[in-house]
Amino acid sequence: MIASCLCYLLLPAARLFRALSDAFFTCRKNALLAKSSSTQVEGSFAMAPRGPDQEECEGLLQQWREEGSSQALSTLSEGPLVDKGLAQSSLALLMDNPGEQDAVSEDKWSSRQLSDLRAAENLEEPFPEVLGEEPLPEVEGPVWTAVPMQTGPQYADCAALPMGALAAEQWEEDPAVVAWSIAPEPMPQEEALIWPFEGLGQLQPPPMEIPYHEILWREWEDFSTQPDAQGLEAGDGPQFQFTLMSYNILAQDLMQQSSELYLHCHPDILNWNYRFANLMQEFQHWDPDILCLQEVQEDHYWEQLEPSLRMMGFTCFYKRRTGCKTDGCAVCYKPTRFRLLCASPVEYFRPGLELLNRDNVGLVLLLQPLVPEGLGQVSVAPLCVANTHVLYNPRRGDVKLAQMAILLAEVDKVARLSDGSHCPIILCGDLNSVPDSPLYNFIRDGELQYHGMPAWKVSGQEDFSHQLYQRKLQAPLWPSSLGITDCCQYITFCHPKRSERPAGWAESVLEEDTLEPEPVLPRTVGTIQHCLHLTSVYTHFLPQHGRPEVTTMPLGLGTTVDYIFFSAESCENRNRTDRRLCQDGTLKLLGRLSLLSEEILWAANGLPNPFCSSDHLCLLASFGMQVIAP
Repeated sequence: MIASCLCYLLLPAARLFRALSDAFFTCRKNALLAKSSSTQVEGSFAMAPRGPDQEECEGLLQQWREEGSSQALSTLSEGPLVDKGLAQSSLALLMDNPGEQDAVSEDKWSSRQLSDLRAAENLEEPFPEVLGEEPLPEVEGPVWTAVPMQTGPQYADCAALPMGALAAEQWEEDPAVVAWSIAPEPMPQEEALIWPFEGLGQLQPPPMEIPYHEILWREWEDFSTQPDAQGLEAGDGPQFQFTLMSYNILAQDLMQQSSELYLHCHPDILNWNYRFANLMQEFQHWDPDILCLQEVQEDHYWEQLEPSLRMMGFTCFYKRRTGCKTDGCAVCYKPTRFRLLCASPVEYFRPGLELLNRDNVGLVLLLQPLVPEGLGQVSVAPLCVANTHVLYNPRRGDVKLAQMAILLAEVDKVARLSDGSHCPIILCGDLNSVPDSPLYNFIRDGELQYHGMPAWKVSGQEDFSHQLYQRKLQAPLWPSSLGITDCCQYITFCHPKRSERPAGWAESVLEEDTLEPEPVLPRTVGTIQHCLHLTSVYTHFLPQHGRPEVTTMPLGLGTTVDYIFFSAESCENRNRTDRRLCQDGTLKLLGRLSLLSEEILWAANGLPNPFCSSDHLCLLASFGMQVIAP
């Protein structure tokens, strides 16, 4: 690759060696999205625009081919470049008029001009031969390329990026494989994509055994038989089936405020318009009936997300974080499958209470499933769906527990039936806690003894045991003025109603009681509980790979912080040291979308990447609810 050789002639010896090694390992680590018999990189990054000096560049390149190519190659083979003067003398080979050499200095030849030269160069011999390596074998098979979703009137706000951004002029219609499609023909040479890394010459990518989309391929794990056309399943009884997705989509403002977390990403794939198109295509591909989103930026929600999701058939509810925060949570459902019974936004901020001075929020919806009319007089229990994004701070486990107690109290209120039991419940979101941490175990087991526990230990995100001072949890964890018991229930739901009081009570006593404040309930000593019987959709381990599941990958470290919990009946288990055994109740888990391991995400250069446009993976599960005959 003659033009690439020229690029290396411009580098000092130290930069040459570093550029060669960095570019090679960058190519291998990024798994560069291409499976092609050509040596160009397709679909990863945007094409560089053809500048006004392109004809001049092509003329200079042609003259350099005729007069200086042999001299350039001999110079490269003789030894490393040792000074800037040699690079300037190599540039002189490109000049038609010797008097113009001073005007075309090394500084003037920007990386964009060099990219234009490389784009105009017609590759006639493999670049590895110049470096003394064996040429790479050609890979047979179809060409895989990144293709954003189709532009249509329903996605009017989802505009394609301008030339020079990560977008194609024509959206691809088929969403069968999210953000990927088989390219019908190789791209013309003059439209070949340009190597985007300034200061690095283009190395031929290593041979690809697996296309990029297959690296991040996620299997659907089916736990049931195939449903019929009406969405109902035969067996012990008909079931109302639906799917739910939980997804932290990465608010653009938060990404820009923490830009150091995304240095591994090319800037083009962090562009909101590119990310929005990818996210919408992911929603369209999996087509959930209920969509729970976190880190939803408010202006993006009202201007783009809500209109687009409405066109896809969703009814959406949004709750922005309190204070000056610009993002929040959203719960969307399809009115063709569910009817809204009530919606309760949840704010964790409490003025004057240091434990609850953060701006995190949640949303709790009560939905009534709609069964097909042809089934006659049948009914399905309501479904309670809760979505939240808990505080991140790994040191403040006390805040996380208090926030979760408020959410569980709201869920208990919304999901409580007239007989005191609860309807089926799904609780999902970004809980900023790892599996088997005390917070996770509290949600799953329904009980936590917290007194004396270091606050950092609650979420298990980081280990601060080496620090001399450690905040420890004290009982009671929150004051009685919060109005929530240690069983994570509102106090008003822990007292009998007036009609339920003993008949022998005098009316005057009842009237006096109405004037008195609610009595303070006795508090347990360092223990909190709940009675919702929740269990996780995911097991947090990949047995086929022998690795933990990963839902996010901050700073290259894979971990799980996103969950979908659902209500299940508990079995008797006398050994309290073991995990609680659960069996499916009225809500049955039918399937789930598998997660990935840290090693797999490393092969795709982490998160986000051109395929996944968030720093979290989406969670998707299918459930069945019993259809009850009269």
